[in-house]
Amino acid sequence: MGSPVQEDPAMDKIDPRTRTELEAAAFRALRHHLMEARPDVQNIDLMNLAGFCRNCLSRWYQEAAQERGIEMSKEAARTAFYGMSYEAWKADHQAPASAEKQHEFTRAFARNVEGKPDKD
Repeated sequence: MGSPVQEDPAMDKIDPRTRTELEAAAFRALRHHLMEARPDVQNIDLMNLAGFCRNCLSRWYQEAAQERGIEMSKEAARTAFYGMSYEAWKADHQAPASAEKQHEFTRAFARNVEGKPDKD
């Protein structure tokens, strides 16, 4: 696959707490962009093009909570990320997807979430 990430030596001067704060700020900016600046961008398009979507981000949030001993359901994580129930988000923002996009999504989900290789 790709080469390993080469960190800038300047990053060595940033303490772990500050680094975590910077990463959290970047996450909040990404969430704001996806939820408020560009809610028109469809999850299916994100998954098909980038290999992740808003649901992946909410799942990663849930997994991070569970790694820290915090019980969190899938729906609670989605509500935390979306700022509303997932059903409400879909009703307000999700557009119908073509059969082609749905097929691409099935492949992207298998590859990026389930770790399965492409079949075609």
